[in-house]
Amino acid sequence: MFRFIHSSDLHIGKRFGSMPEELRGRLRDARHTVLDRLAAQARAGGAGTILLAGDCFDTETPSPAVLRQALAAMAGHAPLRWIILPGNHDSLLADELWVAARNALPANVMLAVEPDPIELEPGVVLLPAPCTTRRPGRDLTDWMDQAATPDGALRIGLAHGAIQSFSEDGVGLDIIAPDRASRSGLDYLALGDWHGQMRLNARSWYSGAPEPDRFKHDGPGRALLVSLTGPGAVPDVVPVETGSFDWRTLPLELLSGDDAATVLTERLPAGSVRRQSLLRVVASGRLRPQARAGLDAAVTAVAPEFAHLVLETEGLATDCESGDLDAIDRAGALRHAADRLLAESVDESRAAGERQTARDALVRLFSYCEAMPS
Repeated sequence: MFRFIHSSDLHIGKRFGSMPEELRGRLRDARHTVLDRLAAQARAGGAGTILLAGDCFDTETPSPAVLRQALAAMAGHAPLRWIILPGNHDSLLADELWVAARNALPANVMLAVEPDPIELEPGVVLLPAPCTTRRPGRDLTDWMDQAATPDGALRIGLAHGAIQSFSEDGVGLDIIAPDRASRSGLDYLALGDWHGQMRLNARSWYSGAPEPDRFKHDGPGRALLVSLTGPGAVPDVVPVETGSFDWRTLPLELLSGDDAATVLTERLPAGSVRRQSLLRVVASGRLRPQARAGLDAAVTAVAPEFAHLVLETEGLATDCESGDLDAIDRAGALRHAADRLLAESVDESRAAGERQTARDALVRLFSYCEAMPS
């Protein structure tokens, strides 16, 4: 039995420049402390090795502090063994990074920087495919087909990159062969690059990022606990949770008569989980102007309880008629402005972006008038 944790795409040192300043530090710290959570899952699962399938660091030039603190965290979990593969974000072109890492390397950390077999223990061989550049232009796992290993040894592939079926026109030369595990006689192929956890076949998995960093893949950060009972045996693969922040997209489909604020409130997660939640609310459908203004107000009111909350309304149309504008005013400058915005919002001779701007401005005007003392 050989048991290990398969993870990838830690992106330690990611800056999160698009996030609010007060949140950036928390997100950066979560990328570092995920090393502790990976180690905890390894110990809980009886695994002695943690394979990091690329993009351990977010850039090819992490600061000395980012590098040394990550290595120190790994060293602190000895005798657990860590194996780091260069990915496309921290490829072998980063000479300074890998020289500095080698010079500060703890005894329980190994750099898989050569496409050569590594004997992890008697009868267990790792076949790494380190990324030579950000876009290598060839399948770096090709060499595994001919890699010699002792008879009866477990063969574990470690790679970083995309997998798709071969196309007739021969494009995508850097795409990893989808049948690499069977072609190379691998008992397991540990992949990185795709941030969502994905099973390609019984022997080939993307672990997903252990700490999410985007809304593309809903759900908590995860890694994989992999058990190999012997050569040729089907791997036992168990997802384990490792993330501290939860990034999710909440679809909010609305009808013209809905009380959007109430619909939102009913759908939001409750309690203390909000502090660790980054939520993207994607509203679609149609709303009356007052309901749309109420939705904006509800989001503004509850947003401070979340790590991050954003409302996207590109797919949300505003149903507005002249009578609705009486809520703004029945005459005068405000009513004149509202009438003009309504006309522009439905003017098919205008570009779609201009019509959307007019709708957004009209909703904003409703919001301002709602907030004004009567």
